[in-house]
Amino acid sequence: MYSRPQRLLGEALEFSYLRHPLKTAAIFNEKEYSYTELKECSENLAYHLINAGIEKGDRVAIYMNNSWQCIVSIYGITLAGGVFLVVNPQTKANKLNYILNDSGAKVVISSGNLQPELLRAIEGLNEIKELIISEASLPIDLDISLINFEEITAKVESAILPRIIPNDLAALIYTSGSTGFPKGVMMTHQSMVFTSWSLIEYLRLTENERIMLILPLAFDYGLYQLIMAITIGGTLIIEHSFNFPPTIFRKIEQLKPTVFPGVPSIYAMMIATHKKTGITFDCIQTITNTAAALPEEFVADLKKIFPNAIIFKMYGLTECKRVCYLEPELNDVKPNSVGKAIPGTEVFLLSPEGNRVGPGEIGILHVRGPHVMAGYWNNEELSNKMLKTGSIPGERILCAHDLFKMDDEGFLYFMGRNDDIIKTRGEKVSPVEVENIIYKIDGIKEVAVIGIPDVILGESIVAFITVYDKVTLLEREIMKECMANLEPFMVPQKIILLPEMPKSSNGKIDKAELKNSLKG
Repeated sequence: MYSRPQRLLGEALEFSYLRHPLKTAAIFNEKEYSYTELKECSENLAYHLINAGIEKGDRVAIYMNNSWQCIVSIYGITLAGGVFLVVNPQTKANKLNYILNDSGAKVVISSGNLQPELLRAIEGLNEIKELIISEASLPIDLDISLINFEEITAKVESAILPRIIPNDLAALIYTSGSTGFPKGVMMTHQSMVFTSWSLIEYLRLTENERIMLILPLAFDYGLYQLIMAITIGGTLIIEHSFNFPPTIFRKIEQLKPTVFPGVPSIYAMMIATHKKTGITFDCIQTITNTAAALPEEFVADLKKIFPNAIIFKMYGLTECKRVCYLEPELNDVKPNSVGKAIPGTEVFLLSPEGNRVGPGEIGILHVRGPHVMAGYWNNEELSNKMLKTGSIPGERILCAHDLFKMDDEGFLYFMGRNDDIIKTRGEKVSPVEVENIIYKIDGIKEVAVIGIPDVILGESIVAFITVYDKVTLLEREIMKECMANLEPFMVPQKIILLPEMPKSSNGKIDKAELKNSLKG
């Protein structure tokens, strides 16, 4: 039977609904939701947004935990022609305020447990016209329209859906920037649809998959678990996080997922449990890892925990979602490689002068393909730094600014990062952002935050600090302030008080010397 090709992100939901209207699309809090329920709730939200004045291209922010409501919001915004941005629910009010202001979001969808932080964040933001809140008693002392999420997704409205084309913007994915301010990666429908099918192809996914989501939907790795599940007509098992491993282990035994995406810190905890209890999960058929390199020594233990699973090592960055992957059959043959370019794309390495480097030589990674971002929202200067002119007139190629080697068979080997961004627990952390919080503490003179290699975390965060004369500050006092004002993954693992900071000849703090001091 003829079926038209998918061109838009929201069409995946329509196509899977037509094939499997009664099949379980998502499981959340032990309740199963069908494709019919997901389609109807998403359409009702879309109609409400359109009737509330949302036009094609308007930004709508989602600030909530992984949940049924969150995935309905993503598809509801998409069907309405809006541009969705999912903000990590651990984000504090000051950073949330920046993201909402930068994106120009007109509507925020959130949940009752996050209301206190949200209400502080929206102070002074005149662009926001409506708050849609799930599972909450709504305050009445605001000038902004307040709507109950459950009421509007259950209410059948009508509206004319806008005409969307593949070139239209679908999402902004905010990620940490070296300036200390998050940057919004612009992704079109075309790039996200292409990427989802490329991932599905090399991961060998079928409509029988049950994908476990324990990564935040604000993280592109988590977001694409949803997109892939809906695209193939599979089932997404939604969990808030991996904060309580025994709960996740019970859910795996109970719900029998077939795909388990994780990061090294998650796998490290699972390996530690396995060594104590011998726990194994026979139902898992596919393991994926990205965000930080999977240590070679983890692989043998993962094969014991997941005896029936194939293991995919991958590398990517938000600006193109995924760069490369290693076929599971090659894990032992190419143990240190992150593989080759994903289907439909090309990668190559250039010297700082712009010349191609040969096999075994270190070069700067460049990426070609439909998955490359359209640029950074409201930041043309930074967009031009990352997107370079290609050989075809008008084409823009992504410069990852990361260092790699490529062997004579085309396999990539990650050699290091060419910027200051720290990757820890699968998240990007801007040192400047952490430094800015510490600088707010009375008595702080200088701060330098660095990342150092960590087998479990990818990189651990270390903050070097000096204080003014006659000021006494304890590490635990500084740590307390960090925990109060930063997302948990941004809190330094170690704080080191110094009498003086090492400086370079131009007067800047010498972070290289600080890193070297830890080696001794």
